[in-house]
Amino acid sequence: MSVRLFWKSLGVQAAMLALPCALLALTLERSFFVDWGWLTGPVVWLLASAASARIVSLPLRYALSCALAGGVAGALVFLVGSHAAGMVAALLVFAAGCGTSGSAAERALATD
Repeated sequence: MSVRLFWKSLGVQAAMLALPCALLALTLERSFFVDWGWLTGPVVWLLASAASARIVSLPLRYALSCALAGGVAGALVFLVGSHAAGMVAALLVFAAGCGTSGSAAERALATD
């Protein structure tokens, strides 16, 4: 595992999420998130992951699989805890997956 890539992925993903989340929070009513958060959250998460993959120079499919793992972990933590705890879990799992870039798992995903 590359500790440098872990921290870089974590920071980039957090930054890629912060901007759209702040813009949405400033421009939309709370009721939007109550009604549509289940859809907009995962969409923003995946778009941020794709942008992070580009910035960190990871294969897109690999980064999206890390995002999926992070999203599942975050959703589980959210269900038993809070939204904030779920986001932290999702970010950590995403970054841990990205930090293992170059492993056998990545090579397996890269082959078609």
